[in-house]
Amino acid sequence: MDIPLDIWLRGENDATTAVISPVRSEPRAWTESDVAAVLVGMLRALERAKFKDDGEARPISLRGFSWIVNPFESGGVVIALELSLGAVVAGPFDIAESELSGLIERAMAADRVTYPVSQSVH
Repeated sequence: MDIPLDIWLRGENDATTAVISPVRSEPRAWTESDVAAVLVGMLRALERAKFKDDGEARPISLRGFSWIVNPFESGGVVIALELSLGAVVAGPFDIAESELSGLIERAMAADRVTYPVSQSVH
């Protein structure tokens, strides 16, 4: 599934766009693993926009950023992530706001168990 992104880097006036394809299933069928893959894809896209490299070898942990699921003006919801580096918004997705928020909370909680703080890289 292609997921459109809008990326804003702190200190720059213009946004850029990108597309990621980290999952095959539609949002209503997503699992916590699918949501984690979407979040990692969003974070990598933001990193690529800033540093102009692929960064695929660097580990990513699901902490150290703010997130929100918001309704989109023409329907569905978007995921917005904000970091000191900038912000990235993905979507819209055809899934209930509360369902997607719950999936993100569980995916992030599972990541904390998988990657102890002493081993995480932000």
